[in-house]
Amino acid sequence: MPELDETIRRYYERGREVDRLKGGLATGPLEFVRTTRLIERFLGPAPLDVLDVGGGPGAYAAWLADRGFRVHVVDPVPLHVEQARAAHPQVTAEVGDARDLRQGSASVDAVLLLGPLYHLVERADRLRALGEARRVLRPGAVLVAAAISRFAGLLDLLVAERLHEPDVRPLVAAAIESGAFLGSADGLFTTAYFHLPRDLRAEVAEAGFAEAQVLSVEGPGFLVADFERRWADPAQRETILWAAEVVESEPEMLAASSHLLAVARSPA
Repeated sequence: MPELDETIRRYYERGREVDRLKGGLATGPLEFVRTTRLIERFLGPAPLDVLDVGGGPGAYAAWLADRGFRVHVVDPVPLHVEQARAAHPQVTAEVGDARDLRQGSASVDAVLLLGPLYHLVERADRLRALGEARRVLRPGAVLVAAAISRFAGLLDLLVAERLHEPDVRPLVAAAIESGAFLGSADGLFTTAYFHLPRDLRAEVAEAGFAEAQVLSVEGPGFLVADFERRWADPAQRETILWAAEVVESEPEMLAASSHLLAVARSPA
């Protein structure tokens, strides 16, 4: 099995990912709600066999299991596997790598790749993970793959008032240039790859998928001030969600989101 980058492993072994989508990171709830809405739109009705690759502590797996889907999580971090099993009694999980799945060919109805593509800095590794997803999917089945936008670090750290720090700005500049983000400064994200929307679509298509489209997840909402207060207000929460949905497929706005979602079908 391929090895996970050690800096990434150490980052996730801290155990903080389990609360991130609940608000451990300010805009995590926006990411979760928008991602679940998009999954629901494209996945089709339960029951289906869903392989959640890089599924972390199982937040999406538990959400799907509550709706009657049969979900199996694959994640390279043993702590995440334990947390995913504990997240829902119907969720199964195993340690594994997106680039070398043990599942049989044409064995599942949907694959979620909601983490692997933005932790595989080398393009060959991303294509290998996408190829494995295509292999295990049944004909005409759906892929939902997340990526981090190329400019997410720039925008997020500007709003967070950290872009002026001398050890932060070079990391952001390098990520804009090459996509590779090496989060070595204190308090930043770990090693990652930040996609341009067109490159994400191209990689999915090159891996053999059909009908590939790229949508923005959070839209401009991840930049709003005082997010937690505004999210707690039902009217403002729906406004933030509407702002994301109304521009989700606008090419000129895709890169203004923190996360991107590629949706595609395996060949029929």
